[in-house]
Amino acid sequence: MKKTASFVLASILMMSTLTAASPADHGRSDTKMVKTGIETLLSSNLSWMKGKKVGLITNPTGIDANMKSSVDLLFEYPNIQLTALYGPEHGVRGDAQAGEGIEFYTDEKTGLPVYSLYGKTRKPTPDMLKDIDVLLFDIQDVGTRYYTYIYTMAYAMEAAKENNIPFVVLDRPNPLGGLKVEGPVLEPEYASFVGLYPIPLRHGLTTGELARMFNKEFNINADLTVIKMKNWKRSMTFDDTKLPFVLPSPNMPTVDSTFVYPATGLIEGTNVSEGRGTTKPFELIGAPYINSNELADQLNRLKLKGVQFRPVSFTPTFSKHAGTLSHGVQLYVKDRSSFEAVKTGLSIIKTIHDLYPEDFQFLQTESFNKLIGNGWVREEINKGTSVKHIMKRYHHDLKTFEKKRKGYLLY
Repeated sequence: MKKTASFVLASILMMSTLTAASPADHGRSDTKMVKTGIETLLSSNLSWMKGKKVGLITNPTGIDANMKSSVDLLFEYPNIQLTALYGPEHGVRGDAQAGEGIEFYTDEKTGLPVYSLYGKTRKPTPDMLKDIDVLLFDIQDVGTRYYTYIYTMAYAMEAAKENNIPFVVLDRPNPLGGLKVEGPVLEPEYASFVGLYPIPLRHGLTTGELARMFNKEFNINADLTVIKMKNWKRSMTFDDTKLPFVLPSPNMPTVDSTFVYPATGLIEGTNVSEGRGTTKPFELIGAPYINSNELADQLNRLKLKGVQFRPVSFTPTFSKHAGTLSHGVQLYVKDRSSFEAVKTGLSIIKTIHDLYPEDFQFLQTESFNKLIGNGWVREEINKGTSVKHIMKRYHHDLKTFEKKRKGYLLY
């Protein structure tokens, strides 16, 4: 049995108010800066970790306030025996593009084995966990349902349960804040690695809160502990935290990218470029057949809250329309608090669909359906249904989710 009474005691201690200093605190004068889960962990009494073999699921976003990797913090910390690393999509050190499989390898800096959790193996196998007594998860989420890291976490929680290993989530902020939820709730028959559970497109939860919900609502039942942040409030966007922003994936370079992603990520399911292969992925969208001035004018006439559209032309270096001059718009989110990302995304798609019916296409119908989380939104857009009526149809499920999520909030 790997679960012990000392671990339970440690969990209680870690969830309480902790005052001991840690290396991550050095050089920080503002006590109101948000303190992430890794820093809370390292400022606690870690005697419970002595003699235990620790596995860590992370990527480049797993850092402290001084931008030191959680891998290196744990590897160098006294009495912590870090023995294995696990990498999600893009890898532990972030050196792979979207969709690239990562093979098993040895981390150059620490010499630790690195197991891939993206590609053929998305769930840790018993062999991968054979030398692990506790499994940690430390990755920055982006606040949108269609992002693979939170499902890497869910699969790892399942594996931890099956192998009787305690699972610890080192919590991090939702970069979009924790107040607003938006979009249709995923219908179970459209579950995939970009949307595994029935949650809305913008969920308004931290990674730790998602773990709590996944664990109970979807019957994972792992021995779960969430190491809370300090000083984080639900009204905070990532900029408010004063923490350094590390791009969570190669095409999510800025906080601005995370805000438009629930809107323009949907465009991945169409023949319109979502800006991959440009310096502004998800902020720039376009296609060779679009008239940029016409599209910008039409979208600005909708007077969507918190956003303005500028006509642009660009040539992607890779992905859709690579090497071809494309025309479209750039999204400028001028007021994050009022911006309605999902409404904006649906409005963009419907407007392009209506303006260019001979050219616009949903690519691989199933792909768009998986992103939006159902099969009916695409059909309604094709039929000419208004965005208002589409939103009305999913309103009830969204409100039901909002009530359910209250039981899992930590802040």
